[in-house]
Amino acid sequence: MSLKDKLAAQIAQTGPLTVAQYMSACLHDPQFGYYATRPALGEAGDFLTAPLVSQMFGELIGVWAASAWTLMGEPERLTLVEMGPGDGTLMDDLLRAGRALPGFLEAADVWLVETSAPLRARQAETLGGRVRWAESLDEVPGGEPMLVIANELLDCLPARQFVKTAVGWAEQVVGLGDGWALAFGRVPTGEPLPDAREGAVAEISGPQMALGAALGARLARDGGAALLIDYGRDAPGFGDTLQALRRHAKVDPLDGPGEADLTVWADFPAVMAAAEREGAATGLMSQAAFLARMGIGERAEALVRARPDKAPVIGRQLHRLVGGDQMGDLFKVCCLHSPDWTPPAFEED
Repeated sequence: MSLKDKLAAQIAQTGPLTVAQYMSACLHDPQFGYYATRPALGEAGDFLTAPLVSQMFGELIGVWAASAWTLMGEPERLTLVEMGPGDGTLMDDLLRAGRALPGFLEAADVWLVETSAPLRARQAETLGGRVRWAESLDEVPGGEPMLVIANELLDCLPARQFVKTAVGWAEQVVGLGDGWALAFGRVPTGEPLPDAREGAVAEISGPQMALGAALGARLARDGGAALLIDYGRDAPGFGDTLQALRRHAKVDPLDGPGEADLTVWADFPAVMAAAEREGAATGLMSQAAFLARMGIGERAEALVRARPDKAPVIGRQLHRLVGGDQMGDLFKVCCLHSPDWTPPAFEED
């Protein structure tokens, strides 16, 4: 049996799946799900994340975290969390950069929030005994100031999809077509949605908003900040952003469930609104702007001085991270924080 067979049998018995339910099964089914069984990161895998593009990314996140700890008054105890930490590269680079600030690493109690067994194994190889693991944010101890990093996590949190038809909104679902093939369909919905032109697609991610609310409440209570870095929208809008990636190429999301990474855009306005309702403050900017403020230009120059022979490679890496036609504008950096201070890079100009 494949995941496609399993889902087809489920649909035949209980009816169509929402897009969110389909995403959850494709990514996290214990037997067949992508992250549960075959996550493939890096050049030889299915997709490439910023920490794997260049060490500069994780190093500057480390500079941000250490600087944030300083601005918080250098608390003796700090809970440092990465959610969705991939293969551990970002945290490894972060901790290496953090050594430059005396006391920071000694104060940090480092946690990785990870549900994927294969990725936990890779993280352990990279980070050894420097970290502890949790299945969810709720398992990370509270009571101390907290810094959270989440790079390309929001896009993996499922969203429902709604399509505006000639007679009103309908929910897009995954059902059965000819020969038990998976197929998209639509069912009537009473979900309250804004007015839009016919054909518009609205995406609503309860899990993204729930994470924003959980982080907002925790930060408002214990203090600290969270960086959420992802591709997504910086204003409310419409559009079908569901995509599947296999070997760095887009494929049909219904083709080979569980065999490709399935994502939607991060809905930053909804995440920020959820955090603000819990008492947190928020900020948002492009990845290019954030990395520029944290000194990526200077860091690239330093690397070139150290390795002149690597100048072309470093230049390509820099462009990949900050170029307007690459990750620079598409990716956003969202900061949630307790309202009593402003984290680095997000101070008013």
